[in-house]
Amino acid sequence: MGGGVVTLFLCGDVMLGRGVDQILAHPGDPALREAYAEDARAYVRLAESVHGPVPAPVAPSWPWGEALRVLDEAAPDARIVNLETSVTGGGTFAPGKEIHYRMHPSNLPALAVARPDVTVLANNHVLDFGRPGLLETLDVLARAGLRTAGAGRNADEAYAPATIPLPGGRHLRVFALGAYSSGIPSGWAATAHRPGVAYLPGFSGAAAEAAVRRPGEAGGLTVVSVHWGSNWGYRVPREQIRFAHALVDGGADVVHGHSSHHPRPLEVYRGRLILYGCGDFVDDYEGISGYEEYRDDLRLAFLVSVEPDSGRLAGLRMVPFRARRMRLEPASGEDRAWLRATLDRISGGVGVERAADGSLVLAAPAA
Repeated sequence: MGGGVVTLFLCGDVMLGRGVDQILAHPGDPALREAYAEDARAYVRLAESVHGPVPAPVAPSWPWGEALRVLDEAAPDARIVNLETSVTGGGTFAPGKEIHYRMHPSNLPALAVARPDVTVLANNHVLDFGRPGLLETLDVLARAGLRTAGAGRNADEAYAPATIPLPGGRHLRVFALGAYSSGIPSGWAATAHRPGVAYLPGFSGAAAEAAVRRPGEAGGLTVVSVHWGSNWGYRVPREQIRFAHALVDGGADVVHGHSSHHPRPLEVYRGRLILYGCGDFVDDYEGISGYEEYRDDLRLAFLVSVEPDSGRLAGLRMVPFRARRMRLEPASGEDRAWLRATLDRISGGVGVERAADGSLVLAAPAA
């Protein structure tokens, strides 16, 4: 922590299953039940068809690539990622789903290498292999000493925040919610006696109030991480905007939105940062055609600085990467310019500039 601020690392979806799992040291069963592919290794071949050979097996650090160096240099006070896969060697394919993700538990070092302080699990893939798969995921992460939020063995666990100590005797609470609009089946909701996710059926004011219903303690900051909305497009539904504002009104200092495959608008509301969609970060989507105009091969690491006493936004730095050979590489100058122009265009009221080091920053101090 420097300059009297707390810096958080946030990113979009981290999906270490399927094709990524196949290039790691302990690949699991590659069988899929997709109309597109029946074998996870097909996604490795697809990546190779556009960018050349992918080595295998790779070190746990490979999928993160240059992002690990950026994180080490930035030294954020807390790292928060959304893990969009189950971590299980067994379980059965969840019925009624087109896509299923899992990574072998022995490949967990590929997550641990990024040193996440909170691993968010409230998403539409953590129960892809049923409740046994979720329970194994929770056990594997717990044994590795990784805190989780957004899923649990019952509702109390699923909806409880993860708490991280911060310098100066402060702490950070991270709540995580998964919305129906992101494709989470209602049956995945955790109950008093059933494992599941912290489920958000809709975006009412009451739901926002309930999300941060536990009173804050002195010296604390609050992040609400929400998996919501569709995969593509820049328009944010009005109900999501109202919900995000209600979260801030209720005590959230940062709203960490994810699910979309590319970045969506960012907003500063009452001095607090709202990220409506962080885009993908680590996955095996390389070379998939159909939505090229959104440049989902470009990824952003969000470094959010907040004032520790007020929770107000002190600064935002976004570091662009490009996915290539299933690894994050620095984005080119042209790609950085495209991202800057796009974020500036879609984020009404918030300007985005390119800094001297090539990262993207807010054009003016947060209002």
